[in-house]
Amino acid sequence: MMELVAYTIVGLLLYFLSDWILNQIEIRRGERLPNRSLVFFVIIMVLALVVFELVQRLGIGG
Repeated sequence: MMELVAYTIVGLLLYFLSDWILNQIEIRRGERLPNRSLVFFVIIMVLALVVFELVQRLGIGG
């Protein structure tokens, strides 16, 4: 049960961090990206892979 809560919290943090990164990219460009959803997906996927690799290496989450 605790793992479910931990992964849910990590997922939410990844979502908000990805959104913040995407907004920063768009602010620096001065305009919205044409394929915003695709860029968001790539950002959150990379972050998720990094976080899950860290979790696995540290032995957290079973």
